[in-house]
Amino acid sequence: MSVEPLNGTDIYRRLVEGIETGDYAPGMRLREADLAKRFGVSRTPIREGLKRLESQGLAVHEPNRGMVIPVLDNDQINELYIVRAVLEGMVARLAAQHATEAEIALLRDMVEADRNVIDDPTALAASNRAFHRRLTLASHNRYMAAQIDHMRQSLLLLGRSNYIDPRRREQAVDEHDRIVQAIEARDCDAAEATGRRHIEAAHRARLETMA
Repeated sequence: MSVEPLNGTDIYRRLVEGIETGDYAPGMRLREADLAKRFGVSRTPIREGLKRLESQGLAVHEPNRGMVIPVLDNDQINELYIVRAVLEGMVARLAAQHATEAEIALLRDMVEADRNVIDDPTALAASNRAFHRRLTLASHNRYMAAQIDHMRQSLLLLGRSNYIDPRRREQAVDEHDRIVQAIEARDCDAAEATGRRHIEAAHRARLETMA
C-alpha cells in the first residue's frame, strides 16, 4: 500500500506540533532544505507550510536569515497573559454553567490522571494542553472557543513549558483541581476566580523562568 506524500497542510501541522513540543524553539531558523530532508519531500510543500505558518504569526521572514520562529518580548508576554487570564476565567465560568455531568467527570478524571505523571514534565505539559482544550469545549460557547484557539497559537511562541520546575507542576495540578471543584459545585464566581488565578500563577512562573 503506497503512502501519500506530505502536502503543504501536512507540513504546516507537523511544524505546529514541533513548536508545541519544543522541537522548534523561538528564534530558530526554519531552513527549507533541512525541512525537506527531514520530512522527505520537495521544497514546494515546505514553502506552502511555511507560508501558512507565517500567515498565522508563527514564523517571520528576517533579512539574511530567512524564515524564523519569532521571539516574544517581555511586553508581549505580559499582554498575552493578561488576555489569557480573562478568557480562561470566562471559560471556567461558562463551564460551571453549561458543562454536562459527563464533561465534568472527564475533567475530574484528567486531574486525577495528572497526579500520576507529575514527575514527567513533558507528559504533564501535554496533559495540561488537553485539559484546557477540554475545559474550553465544556464552556459550550463557540465564539469563546474561537478566541481561545486564536490565543493559543500565540502561546506556542512562549517556548519551553513552565513544568521544568517541579514546584510549578504540583501547583498547576492543584489549581486544576480547584477549578474542577468550582465547576462541580456549579459556582460560577469561584470557577472564574480560580481560572484567572491559575493563569496569573502561570504568568508569575513564566517570568521567573525568564529571569
